[in-house]
Amino acid sequence: MMGSLFLGASVFLVICIVLAMIRVIKGPTVPDRVVGLDTINTLVVVAMILCGAASRESIYIDVAIVYALLSFITTILIARYLEGGEI
Repeated sequence: MMGSLFLGASVFLVICIVLAMIRVIKGPTVPDRVVGLDTINTLVVVAMILCGAASRESIYIDVAIVYALLSFITTILIARYLEGGEI
């Protein structure tokens, strides 16, 4: 029962990542691509937490926290760059 629940959630996450990847590829503007990439990063964090819950390993959650922090910092830097500010 729980295995099929995690499998269904994983399939849903993959579909969402593919849709966000289409937004990254098609654009049409750079901010659209940045938002798509940030969405993919968020979905990857959710997938890591899902893997941690499925395997009952806490290391996935620790890695997801670090990945989310790096993703947030990168998004802030890209936003500053796009506004014309210095990094």
